[in-house]
Amino acid sequence: MLATLTDSPFDDPDWIFEDKFDGFRMVAEIRRGRVALYSRNGKIISHSYVEVAKALEGVKADAVIDGELVAIGKDGVSHFQLLQNALRHEAKLLYCAFDLMFADGEDLRALPLLERKKRLKAILPRHKLIAFSNHRKGKGTKFFAEAERRHLEGIMAKRADSPYASGRRTANWLKVKTAQRQEVVIAGFTAPRRTRPFFGALALAVRENGGWRYIGHVGTGFSHQVLEELHGKLLKLKTAKSPFSAKVKDAEVTTWVRPSLVAEVKFAEWTSKGELRQPVYLGLRSDKKAKDVVREKSWSRE
Repeated sequence: MLATLTDSPFDDPDWIFEDKFDGFRMVAEIRRGRVALYSRNGKIISHSYVEVAKALEGVKADAVIDGELVAIGKDGVSHFQLLQNALRHEAKLLYCAFDLMFADGEDLRALPLLERKKRLKAILPRHKLIAFSNHRKGKGTKFFAEAERRHLEGIMAKRADSPYASGRRTANWLKVKTAQRQEVVIAGFTAPRRTRPFFGALALAVRENGGWRYIGHVGTGFSHQVLEELHGKLLKLKTAKSPFSAKVKDAEVTTWVRPSLVAEVKFAEWTSKGELRQPVYLGLRSDKKAKDVVREKSWSRE
């Protein structure tokens, strides 16, 4: 079940509000004490997070759990950048469970959200790598202000009586972000400038009308190690042809790549041309296919 971006927080007694975790989605399937972990695009990733899978062996039922894998930094806040392989040792991994789809052979998806959360809390083991996603009822505006003060990514708003809609993006789950974020596809990289090695900036794209739309370049947010590792991945994807139908900025100094690597950026705003203003690179995402990356647009409840 996927959430829809909305433009502002709100108060409503029929809704609950949770932290929006800055990590990536992970479904856990527990069957007779054996655990399989899946990414958002259905890939088995248990081998990458063996310690989390081991912790989930303590779940008190055969179950399918929805949650978010996050990395907690020294400031006590989750940071998407820390989930990158090169940085994982600097942070504490935590699986934040927020929904329960199946338990002991019973399909729970038609039950109200609050009932599913109640059953989820009852079966979760006490473990330092597992957390239950607590919620607040009705008071979304105050909760959002607290999220801003804590420098969190935002909050989730969920209709308290909503069923679980597998594989669908619905208005029963909404996300309210404290800063603008966008998933992007890397279409190319420019030549290095001044003292920076490997590359200067990344050309970014989203899917639109069956093709690729240019949405700007990102040249900040890279450590030396990220520059080197990302450059190595990009060299394997080199191609002679631009994926864009029209000429874009810095095309003459750009090495084009097959648009397959998905990254995430934060940015100030969208320009009138439909490009990102002041984007900052946050990291690669392995949990989404390039062809599914489109410009995320806000939906209003009004």
